[in-house]
Amino acid sequence: MAKILSILKDNCPQNHACPAVKVCPVGALSQNNFEAPTIDHEKCIKCGKCSNFCPKKALVLEQ
Repeated sequence: MAKILSILKDNCPQNHACPAVKVCPVGALSQNNFEAPTIDHEKCIKCGKCSNFCPKKALVLEQ
């Protein structure tokens, strides 16, 4: 079963630079101002680094 990364916007405070963007080893996360980050699913390798790093658990890697 394929994994998919999703963003729980209700968990994301959207009031700061997302720290998980810098953790992504392939640059699959981006952020416009302080909005919730967006995922480039073509770049995402589903490693889980961002979801493990996010302090608010807004990034979720689902099975």
